[in-house]
Amino acid sequence: MGEQIAIASDHAGFRLKESVKTWLADRSYSVLDLGTHTEESCDYPDFAAALAQALAAGKAGRGILICGTGVGMSMAANKFPHIRAAVCHDPTTARLSREHNDANVLAMGGRITGEAVAFDILDVWLRTAFAEGRHSPRVAKINALSPPLKTSLFKGEGKGAGT
Repeated sequence: MGEQIAIASDHAGFRLKESVKTWLADRSYSVLDLGTHTEESCDYPDFAAALAQALAAGKAGRGILICGTGVGMSMAANKFPHIRAAVCHDPTTARLSREHNDANVLAMGGRITGEAVAFDILDVWLRTAFAEGRHSPRVAKINALSPPLKTSLFKGEGKGAGT
């Protein structure tokens, strides 16, 4: 198997997540599925937290988050140190998120992104390397902005991953 990719969704992103898992496996990526595992309503911050913590623990090098629009998941994930989640709606934003921002988490919207577009986004995002150069100090500044993490809400409260 190839690179380990962590993936998580809420109920709104569940169907697209399942399609993305198959697409990744067909291309020899190893997939770490962190849930949700049904379309039952759940809290997206719990799954964003689970994915961010998996990346921090070295269980995967990059991650994919899918909720209704991608926005909520990216907002939650970006609260974690050294997570650079980018909502991408097309291959151009996917490429630039990697080249310029070294995005390590891709967020997409299951309610607004069709499978074909999602696969195009994934293909570009996974193949694009960070350009470094003038972008490296900028990414370092982004990382320096990471606030202290408040984990008390992710200890079984809410309806979700229970991280």
